[in-house]
Parts: sequence; structure tokens; C-alpha cells
Amino acid sequence: MTGGPRLRRPCSSITRTWAALFVSITLFGAAGVAVADAPYITLASTTSTDNSGLLDEILPKFKQASGVDVRVVAVGTGQALRLARNGDADVLMVHDRKSEEKFVADGFGVKRHPLMHNDFIIVGPRDDAAGVRGVSDVGQALSTIADEKVPFVSRGDDSGTHKAELRLWTAAQRDPSEASGTWYRETGSGMGATLNTAAAMGAYAFVDRGTWLAFKNRLDLEIVVVGDPRLMNPYSVILVNPERHAHVKAREAQRFIDWLLSPAGQKAIGDFRVNGEVLFVPDAIAAP
Repeated sequence: MTGGPRLRRPCSSITRTWAALFVSITLFGAAGVAVADAPYITLASTTSTDNSGLLDEILPKFKQASGVDVRVVAVGTGQALRLARNGDADVLMVHDRKSEEKFVADGFGVKRHPLMHNDFIIVGPRDDAAGVRGVSDVGQALSTIADEKVPFVSRGDDSGTHKAELRLWTAAQRDPSEASGTWYRETGSGMGATLNTAAAMGAYAFVDRGTWLAFKNRLDLEIVVVGDPRLMNPYSVILVNPERHAHVKAREAQRFIDWLLSPAGQKAIGDFRVNGEVLFVPDAIAAP
């Protein structure tokens, strides 16, 4: 018989399975696009801001205020600057003023903004074999350590901390590289690993206060040298120049810098504490 109504066959289980799979793929793809479109910037920062816990404290506050996520690459200052020169970061948070000023002067950064500071200290074993505990002149302390040939562990990684240490050895008219592998050991690693080595060896080490306060595996290490004005440790924040690297997310990165320098950002930095101690002192002069 012709001309009657045609019955539609119900979908088979295979058809339904493919339909469900198509919907799932479509929804997953849409979600993936949404995630990919979520705003984020890449911050090249020092290990000290990461190891101390500062970034874990302040970055969620920035994201809550702005909706912008910050992805952190925590390395030594020298490596952070190289990453930024290559266009592999949008913004820098580092602590070697001479290198920072050159980075900006060479056209790789837009402007250097003073952000905060803490200080460097020398830690050493409780028995203080070099007898430098309480010495107020860091150059004198380093000279004594070198002359007594007591173990000293250095990062040796071209970080801001390492650069500061080397400047102080030079000021003390000592060249520890001549003793590399004997009493002077270079780890080529971050501050946490270097402190672990110093603790295991019962050696002296040069460290920023923030990382020291957050460091748990101290064994018998103690602060022995502190307070010399030359031990001040300033940090800055720099926008990578979008004229050098067009893919730099300048708008979002500048928004991050503006927040760090604002009263809210400076308060977040100043409020951060470990065991009740302030780790970083805000330095920006924020507009009222």
C-alpha cells in the first residue's frame, strides 16, 4: 500500500551513543575555549618571592579584584631577565637593580617600579666556627670566613641573591671562586636547595630574610650576620616592552603592576607574615 503515513524508525543504541558523544565533544570543546579565553599573564619572578609564600598570598587577591590569573615562572633574577628578553614573560618581579636598569635601558622593559624590600642575612652553624656572630660589617664577616676557610654554600646560579653575594665578596677583597669545590661550594640551585645543603654541611650561607623565615629545615643554622646597610634587598616590578614582543599582554600586565603599587596591593604585601614576622616592606608611593 502506498500513500499512507511512513513510520519513523526509532534511533538505534549505536545512533544514540554517537549522538551523546557528539554532544559531549561539543560541550568539552566549548569549555576548552572558555578556559583558553580566560585572561592570564605570565610573571617571571625570583625564587624568593615564591619560596617565601608571598605569591601564594597576594596573587589570589589580585585575581579576585581583576579576574586575571597570574602564572608564575619562579627562577633566579638572571634567568627571569633572560626569559623576559626572549618574550617568554609579560611582567617581571626581580631584585637586582643594576640588571633591571640595564634591562629597561636596552628597551626590553617599559619602566622599573620600586615595589618592596627586605634584607639579606648570613646564616651559619650554631657553633659559629668562623666567630662572626654579631659582626655588623658584612665585609669583615666574609673576609673572616674566607681566611678561616670554613664551609660556605653559595647559590652560584646568577640569581639576584647570588649577584648581591658576589658584590659583597668583591667589596671584602676576596675571590671565593678560587676556592670553588673546597670550603666554598656552589649549588647552582635555588635558595631552598642551597639552604638545605648548608644545613646538612653545617656551613654558612647568604640568604634573603623572606626565604629564611619560611625555611623549615634549619637544623642548627642560625642568623649570625645582620644589619649592615649593604644587606638591603630591594625588589621591583617591570612591564616587558610590547614594542619588542607584540604578544606581550601589556594591558593585563599593567593592570597587575597598577594593583601591586596601589594601596590594596601594598597592603597585601605588608600584611604577609610568617610566624608573626613581616617578610617584605612595601616601597611604592601609591596615589591616595
